[in-house]
Amino acid sequence: MNEERKIEVDEVKSVEAPPKARVEAPAETFERKRDYLAGFLAQKPEAVSGGEPGGELYEAIIVALKEIYDPEIPVNIYDLGLIYGVEVTDEGHAAVTMTLTTPHCPVAESMPAEVELRVGSVPGVAIADVNLVWDPPWDPQKMSDDAKLELGML
Repeated sequence: MNEERKIEVDEVKSVEAPPKARVEAPAETFERKRDYLAGFLAQKPEAVSGGEPGGELYEAIIVALKEIYDPEIPVNIYDLGLIYGVEVTDEGHAAVTMTLTTPHCPVAESMPAEVELRVGSVPGVAIADVNLVWDPPWDPQKMSDDAKLELGML
């Protein structure tokens, strides 16, 4: 098994130089294309009415709801997930849809009245209605992460 291995080598005496890159002045050959963000950046954000999320009146109602605490759980009712919806008309009619942790909650009679009173006291709210619902039932998954953290659930 004495095979000789031979490697063939081609020797090159010279290699043709590659073409050199040519740089031209930008003004001569390059025309700047229209900036695709120009139109986007020039747009003004759409005005949000006061009753929509992000609107002044809507956010003031959320702040008022966050001031109401469940007597048994040291978390406000908004972060607790008891508020299912807030609707505000341009005329200042606010409707809050909410639930309680259980139908047998000790504040089942007084909590909706407190919500109605607090929301009705927000400047700009003419009428406040509270709709208490039991479907879908409340469960701990409806709580915000802040509430879960406060209660040691995260």
